[in-house]
Amino acid sequence: MSDTSSSPRLQLVIGNKNYSSWSMRPWVLLTQFGIPFEEIMIRFDGFTPESKFKQGIATYTPTGRVPTLIDQGFAVWDTLAIAEYVAELYPDLALWPRQAHARARARSLCAEMHSGFGNLRSHCPQNIEAHLPEVGQRIWAQHAGVQADVARIETLWQDALAASGGPFLFGDFSIADAYYAPVVGRLHTYALPVNDTAAAYMASVWASKGVAAWVEQALAEQEFLDFEEPYRQGR
Repeated sequence: MSDTSSSPRLQLVIGNKNYSSWSMRPWVLLTQFGIPFEEIMIRFDGFTPESKFKQGIATYTPTGRVPTLIDQGFAVWDTLAIAEYVAELYPDLALWPRQAHARARARSLCAEMHSGFGNLRSHCPQNIEAHLPEVGQRIWAQHAGVQADVARIETLWQDALAASGGPFLFGDFSIADAYYAPVVGRLHTYALPVNDTAAAYMASVWASKGVAAWVEQALAEQEFLDFEEPYRQGR
């Protein structure tokens, strides 16, 4: 949670940090840029209409999903909408790159992440606490779609880093880096092979303030949810 000294304007409704990749994106963004917000976590207990999660999230958004940003009672859902809204609230912080072409490219990368890479997402769900290299090897060998997704991500990262000089996709940390932070987490968890450029970028993202804070809190949850664990037995 950010800023406990006063009541912040923004509230961010999220799910479990270990499992919720979509929640991770705006939380990391707000934390990285020091934007005060109140965290409201609705823990996953299932996704049926009768679940406590679905009943809880229904009080904030009609979508029944996290994340949702609340600004003085006004709800903004969908991660891209949240990112754009926050960027407009804080134009001096340069959440998007300042230069027009870089800004357009950053939006393109986020949009591609938002609508694509379904193979990587479905076969390698977020699980920050887990270390599953053997599972990753099996997935890599059996699913050409995962290999194609990773190859495309490597190309996107390499092109952006070559143009900006790094260490982040567009030089300084931006919405695009927050958007790809869960991808970095997936590549870590499943130990999927990446080239040296991607590996160096992953190290920068993982060490960034917002991501490091999310990971620390995800590891502290110590909550094993069977329905989020396709590759591990209950413990």
